[in-house]
Amino acid sequence: MTGPSQKRGFAARPGDAEHWIKSSGTPPARGPDAAVFSARLTIDVTSELRGRIKIAAFRRGVTVADMLRDLLTREFPPTEGDPS
Repeated sequence: MTGPSQKRGFAARPGDAEHWIKSSGTPPARGPDAAVFSARLTIDVTSELRGRIKIAAFRRGVTVADMLRDLLTREFPPTEGDPS
């Protein structure tokens, strides 16, 4: 019989603890639009509403964040004199 497989599974920790500790501080790669979105909005919703939002986004083929950004942009368009 051969030794254990060297293939790492999904979300597996590296075998070398030093590498694991150092890699945890590395920020994840972000898309080109990351600099555009500089504020985070947190709201409290029920689990049921959260599920409906996620299903709606999935059916539309978009992320929840993109869908909600579009919704907020439609509901709160820029007005004359607002700072950009």
